[in-house]
Amino acid sequence: MKLTLYTDYSLRVLLYLGSYNEDKLSNIKEIAEAYAISKNHLMKVTHELGKLGYIETLRGRNGGIRLAIEPEKINIGAVVRKTEDDFHIVECFSEEKNSCVIAPVCGLKHVLFEALQAYLAVLDRYTLADLITNKDMLRTLLNSDASFKQ
Repeated sequence: MKLTLYTDYSLRVLLYLGSYNEDKLSNIKEIAEAYAISKNHLMKVTHELGKLGYIETLRGRNGGIRLAIEPEKINIGAVVRKTEDDFHIVECFSEEKNSCVIAPVCGLKHVLFEALQAYLAVLDRYTLADLITNKDMLRTLLNSDASFKQ
């Protein structure tokens, strides 16, 4: 299964903010530069993360963004479920767009569904806190000129 860029960027924002915790307010520009990704995409992502309650945005001259809840309470499986637009990894998962002639009797559909459930179950076992145990190394990479730029 491949995550959408939207979910990828959502997780990256949370990793960035989590690596700093409450040490400082961050902004979209610095996160975009750290990952070498589109500021416009991150604006949409941060807006949605705010609506979902994962981050808080503070307006004004000294404003910025930070986590709204502790990293221990941010479940990765839940984030993925809330940021992915659908989990139709094959056509037959969608009742509206299914034109596969063997769908009614196909065993593959059930195997793929089971695999998807296992995938999500693994993500459910982790929180943001589990992913940022190496905060110092994350900060170093995110603040270096070579960070994530390929």
